[in-house]
Amino acid sequence: MHEYSIVSSLLEQCQQYVLENRAKGVARVIVKVGELSGVEPALLQTAFDTFKEEGACHCAELELQLQPLTLFCSDCNQNSEPGNRTVVCPQCGSFNTRVTDGEDLYLMQLELLT
Repeated sequence: MHEYSIVSSLLEQCQQYVLENRAKGVARVIVKVGELSGVEPALLQTAFDTFKEEGACHCAELELQLQPLTLFCSDCNQNSEPGNRTVVCPQCGSFNTRVTDGEDLYLMQLELLT
């Protein structure tokens, strides 16, 4: 359950932004969660709701933007979303692909209370 440590780090980042911007708190946190990021969105939400009670995010809403796996195929020069966790090109069946999105977890936006 590394989602709890991720949320701990996220809340620390939010607190830092609040201090740097002399805000009253955080209204909304938007996080992009890649399909292959290794993060379970439901557990991330639960961890956020559990640990936000103290600090700058106590009334914040967590918005998760789920990012599907996106591949680029070097054989057919196509970008695609295979719809599953495979790295086979759905256009031509090639394994000569690379992941271009869907592996990461990003803090995309904070809405601060002023």
